[in-house]
Amino acid sequence: MIKVAPQFRSKLQVVGILTILIVILSVITWYPGFIERFYSQGLYLAICHVLHPVFNIFPFSVGDVCYIGLIIYGIYALVQIIRYLFNKRWRLLIQLILRLVILMQVIYMMFYLFWGLNYFRPSAAERLGLQDTAYTLTDVKAVTMVLIDSVNAAKTALKAEDTLQTNRQIYDIAANAVNGMSISKNFPAIYPAAKSSLLSWLLNYLETSGYYDPFTSEAQINYQMPVFLKPFVACHEMSHQMGYAAEDEADFSGYVTGVSSHDRLLRYSAYYEGTAEFMHAISRRDTIMFKELKARISKPVLADFKTERLYWKSFEGRAGTLSGIFYDHFLKANNQPHGIKTYNRMIRLCMGWYRKQGKRL
Repeated sequence: MIKVAPQFRSKLQVVGILTILIVILSVITWYPGFIERFYSQGLYLAICHVLHPVFNIFPFSVGDVCYIGLIIYGIYALVQIIRYLFNKRWRLLIQLILRLVILMQVIYMMFYLFWGLNYFRPSAAERLGLQDTAYTLTDVKAVTMVLIDSVNAAKTALKAEDTLQTNRQIYDIAANAVNGMSISKNFPAIYPAAKSSLLSWLLNYLETSGYYDPFTSEAQINYQMPVFLKPFVACHEMSHQMGYAAEDEADFSGYVTGVSSHDRLLRYSAYYEGTAEFMHAISRRDTIMFKELKARISKPVLADFKTERLYWKSFEGRAGTLSGIFYDHFLKANNQPHGIKTYNRMIRLCMGWYRKQGKRL
């Protein structure tokens, strides 16, 4: 029988218990109906009622501060590991490694318990009755034309003061729009809120417009990007707060929220994103149709597309490529087999939504 030193025994027991809990969590992901009933419509909503009002108190991103602290601790731990290896202090090295294993297990558990299990609930298409995806390229063109006309009109309706809104005003307007969706049980907005990320400079180089923090339930926005992008991104990230984990579903929820709003900038931002998604889909299937539809887009809107393209281009680099590869694998590991391409699949939900709304295609 192998003897375990007393100072290691308790930590190994913790590792063992957490391993069993992680296995149980993994088994639960096989049952989307169970997750929907007891987690997404139960435990998760209770967690939101606790986390949202607490972290909304802070005007800054608590999640960002935690990540910064975690990075600092990671660097410290790496230095300690190297030092223990160099000095052959094996007991201290093993103790530190066990602490790191426990920390990673706790983070893993928190991720799925606080939010991540939403990845494995039934799809939004099923929950919203939008599973009819039998449409043709001609159908997509018809909706794209509606979107182009809408984004052109929304751009024309913008006033000078609309683009002068502060970040706080943009986030509050988006939060009110998200809150307005809560009349439907499919959009359970619980104290929705968004805030600027302290790491926006880093998000630029990662070519990221925002992110959702699953540990603090904060919707984080890259406040440095062009103003017309921020309202939709805020709605997208707050859709994650509502349990829309998959990226295409959060895009769709953000789009529906935006176009249902009476705020001019938010409506334009949503129609702009919708147009971009549909045009991207068409460009991959029919370049002639793409050029035909592009000629229909007004010059002011095209100018915004150029502004956005040049903005992200100024930050292009290896960091964005590497983060894209990492996130692609992350999404595939969390019930999104299309990986990062999932972002471009919101049109399936939009097509079903337009058909359900009774709009002619």
